[in-house]
Amino acid sequence: MFSRDIIYEVVIFSVGDTKAGTKMGKLQLKSTEDGSLLNCILWEEALNRMDSKLFRCGNQLRIVSGSFNEKFNNCLVTALELVKEAKMGLDENERDEYYKKLTAYFEKIENPEIRNFIIEYFEEHKDKIKIAPAAKLMHHNYMGGLMVHTLECLEFAEINMNAMAYKPNKDNILAACILHDIGKIFEYTIDLETGLIDYDENFRKEWLTHSQYGFSICMTKGFKEIAKMIAAHHGRAEWGAIIDLDEKDLEPELYLIHLIDNMSAKFGKINTSMLESK
Repeated sequence: MFSRDIIYEVVIFSVGDTKAGTKMGKLQLKSTEDGSLLNCILWEEALNRMDSKLFRCGNQLRIVSGSFNEKFNNCLVTALELVKEAKMGLDENERDEYYKKLTAYFEKIENPEIRNFIIEYFEEHKDKIKIAPAAKLMHHNYMGGLMVHTLECLEFAEINMNAMAYKPNKDNILAACILHDIGKIFEYTIDLETGLIDYDENFRKEWLTHSQYGFSICMTKGFKEIAKMIAAHHGRAEWGAIIDLDEKDLEPELYLIHLIDNMSAKFGKINTSMLESK
């Protein structure tokens, strides 16, 4: 049964076009009481009355008015009230600190060709890297999220390499952790006023995915082993991998990068509401 006392957290928000050519918002909310999900629709008239900042991931909202279905798991929303605003992500000082921690790893790469390429690339794209999210929805979806995810991958890689009897090429592993998602600085946009994340349509006109971008720049530089790790880091073709890990006779490093990336994505901070609870 619906109650105006229920507080929901924003999980997903997107805006699309209807067949009639008007805008329609799709909003997924999660109850802070029992974790149940509520799928909502907002017609253009309702969207025009609301501040887009309402829909930031992690925001806590109350439904003021709306029409529910019989199971109360779908709602046509006409009015919302902001209860608690989530952070957009890392603040400026936090972004500077994460960037410093991340770039400190570059000096651990002994191969000068790989190290210098990464140093120059990060310096050229510093501003984008500092604000980029790691995803629109799935993980680290906030300002600075890509740096947090990348640093987690580097830390996981060091722990695993030190623990394994098999010793992979450390330079290649570190470089693959640093570059596996670097295409996301172009793949996503983040609104600096609202914190809302979307796909960059210009990127999609030139590239299939961020994996293809990372693979391509490494192949162009002659870093073939790193490129293969990036190509496989999603694990399965249906998940976006260029190299499917079900193939035979693959190098162990390909599995390592996938597992490290997946561990950070699954256990890393999902949105800023989790950051605030640290």
